[in-house]
Amino acid sequence: MRTTYLNTLPEHWQPVAAVFAAMGDTTRQRILLLFEPGEELSIKDIAAEFDLGRSTIVHHLAVLEKAGILAVRREGRQALYSVCHHVVLDSLEKLRLFIEEDLQEGAAARPQAEKGTNA
Repeated sequence: MRTTYLNTLPEHWQPVAAVFAAMGDTTRQRILLLFEPGEELSIKDIAAEFDLGRSTIVHHLAVLEKAGILAVRREGRQALYSVCHHVVLDSLEKLRLFIEEDLQEGAAARPQAEKGTNA
């Protein structure tokens, strides 16, 4: 059992955790699915597609922005959002590497464990 990170996540894992936490909400997933490739959407554009209050949409956009999943560009008083695909891909890649390393360590440990049970 690994107990190293019971109390805190390693610093390099913090952005990954933020992405997955943000993506854990179906409304935020639906917001991301609104965007066409390379498209920028305003709060008004996004809010028009949901049966939710503007403040609720703003909250979801803030969570996505804080996680780095959305970028915001100001044009006068208007905020335009776009998807930062590379942030999500980076988190998925870090998770994939973690799983591959875990599988490799597990495969390497199995023959030793089997030798121990035959003694």
